[in-house]
Amino acid sequence: MSDFLIYSGYLILLINLIFYSFSFFRKKNVNGLFVCYLAFSALMQYSMEVMYHLHKSNLFLSNVFIIGQLILLGLFYNSLFTLKSQKRFVGISLSAALLVLAIQFMMDWSQFLRFNLFAIALTSLLIVVYALIHFYNMLTETKSYYYASIGVVFYLLASTVLYFIGNLTHNLSNEFKFLSWELNAFLIIIYYFFILYEWKKSFSK
Repeated sequence: MSDFLIYSGYLILLINLIFYSFSFFRKKNVNGLFVCYLAFSALMQYSMEVMYHLHKSNLFLSNVFIIGQLILLGLFYNSLFTLKSQKRFVGISLSAALLVLAIQFMMDWSQFLRFNLFAIALTSLLIVVYALIHFYNMLTETKSYYYASIGVVFYLLASTVLYFIGNLTHNLSNEFKFLSWELNAFLIIIYYFFILYEWKKSFSK
């Protein structure tokens, strides 16, 4: 069951990347930073899968992913904002978060090689804040990336909780460990379906 969920997520992510790339290169109506985010996500997902099959530790890639996700989605939402104050907030908060993480890794490099709860919480919640600002803007502006942003908020909040649980499951039963990872794989599928629905509603015509 877990393999089915995982590979289904990979497939939907690949479909999203193909559809959004097509719309970006042919119709020019998709934000390029969002396409970069999808491409980066696909690269990280498939890289982690390859390392898993090679029996290599891929936990450091999860940290690369969450940091890259913060940068790309932060820049993506920044490109959607029109107010200088909001753009300034993204620039300052994004720079500050990266500086804090860089200091943490320099002080204790092992944090980069395992589940880093602080980094997960910091990056995820900051992206959620950007998405919520975008929701606020859409009250008076045209709705853009509405469904994708719903997926961002839904998945990042839920996955952050699961990552905290996942860091504790090494002391718990295998059944509970697999249940948490299966739930995370299911949440990813829902997230990717939100992104796919966004393409259908906004960019498929």
